[in-house]
Amino acid sequence: MYTSTELSKLLRENACKVTPQRLAIYSILASTKAHPTAETIYKKLHHQYPTMSFATVYKTVEILTELGIIQKLNTGEEAFRYDADISRHAHVRCLGCGRVDDIFDLDTTALEEDASTKSQYTLQGCQIYFQGLCPECAKKNQQ
Repeated sequence: MYTSTELSKLLRENACKVTPQRLAIYSILASTKAHPTAETIYKKLHHQYPTMSFATVYKTVEILTELGIIQKLNTGEEAFRYDADISRHAHVRCLGCGRVDDIFDLDTTALEEDASTKSQYTLQGCQIYFQGLCPECAKKNQQ
């Protein structure tokens, strides 16, 4: 995760404006494991920045994604989710409540080699998503 000083420097180096709203959007992402949508971020910050539009949030997460500062997650829902943890890891989404969690230390080496061989692509990376029921939803289903 980046400090606000590091983030400001990265934004300036890439000819992007440094605004309190952009820093706050990143701060929300860096302080949560919930993988929020742009709408969730907007709702969380709207009281603090009442004149900030949803478009500002959306534009900011797109810029941060393009710069490689955050990850954009397509977990099969209507909206993308965002993750400030840009380390290599997979995600799992609960089909019951929609919660998205990280899965670290998953060895995908064989899968990536197989995909590269079969597609003849030189792979640059991958995002892996699993779906299932979180422990709470699984417990509710058993009752």
